[in-house]
Amino acid sequence: MQATVTARAQGLVALVTGAAGSIGAASARALVSAGAQVLLTDREQQPLAELCSELGAGHAAYCVADVTDSLAVSLAVAAAVERFGGLDVVFVNAGVFGAVAPIADYPEDVFQRVLAVNVLGAFLVCKHALPVIRPGGSVILNSSVVGLTSEAGICAYATSKHALVGLMRTAMHEVAERGVRVNTIHPGPVDNEFQHSIEMTATHAPRERAAELFEQSIPLRRHASATEIADLVLFLATRESAFITGATIAADGGMSA
Repeated sequence: MQATVTARAQGLVALVTGAAGSIGAASARALVSAGAQVLLTDREQQPLAELCSELGAGHAAYCVADVTDSLAVSLAVAAAVERFGGLDVVFVNAGVFGAVAPIADYPEDVFQRVLAVNVLGAFLVCKHALPVIRPGGSVILNSSVVGLTSEAGICAYATSKHALVGLMRTAMHEVAERGVRVNTIHPGPVDNEFQHSIEMTATHAPRERAAELFEQSIPLRRHASATEIADLVLFLATRESAFITGATIAADGGMSA
C-alpha cells in the first residue's frame, strides 16, 4: 500500500462490509489512502487477509462475518472499536443479486435469501453500529440504481434495494441529534464480476455483448469503475459532506434521470 497521500479522512475509523468485492475493496483503499483506519468484513477469510496485507496492519484489520448473523455483526463492530478506538464511518456494502424471473415464477427461497442479505444484513449492521458510532459520523448504505427505478424480472433485488432507502431515512432521523449522517448511494452498472454476472443472466448473451447491451441504457454509455464509486463513499465519509443526510445519491451515469 502506498503512503497516505491525503489527510481527508485522518483519524476516522471505518467499518466496511462486503470488503472482498470490488466496490468494498476500492472503498477501503480510498479510505486508508485518505488517512482512515478500516475494519474489513466479509464471509471469506482469504480475500480479507490479502486486502488487509495490502493496506497494512497499522491501517486495516479484518473480521470474517456473515451480515445475516447478528452475533457475527456485533463482534465485527466491537472489533473495530477495540482495535482502532472507536467508529466513525460505516459502509454497508454486502449484497447479493438473486435471479431473473417474473414475479409469478420467482423462486421463493431466492427471494428470501436476497432480502436476508441485503435488507436484514443492512439492518443488523445499523442496529449494532449506530449505538457506538461517534458524533459526526457517517453511515453509507450501498443501494443501486434499481433502488430508485426497476426493471422486469428483478423483484427481489429491486425490492431489497428500495428497502434500504426506507431504512436509511428512518435511521437518519434517529441519529441526527448526534450529528451522524445516513445516506444511500445508488450505483449504476459497475465494471466488476458481480455486475457482469447480472448482465449475462439478464440478457443470455456473452460477457462483452451483455455489457454492450447494458451500456445502451446508460446515458454516459459506459460502466462505472469501482474507484469512481469509492470516491463517492470517501466524500460521504468525510466532513466534506457534513450537511448531507437523508439523501439518495445516484452514481449511475444518468440512468435514473
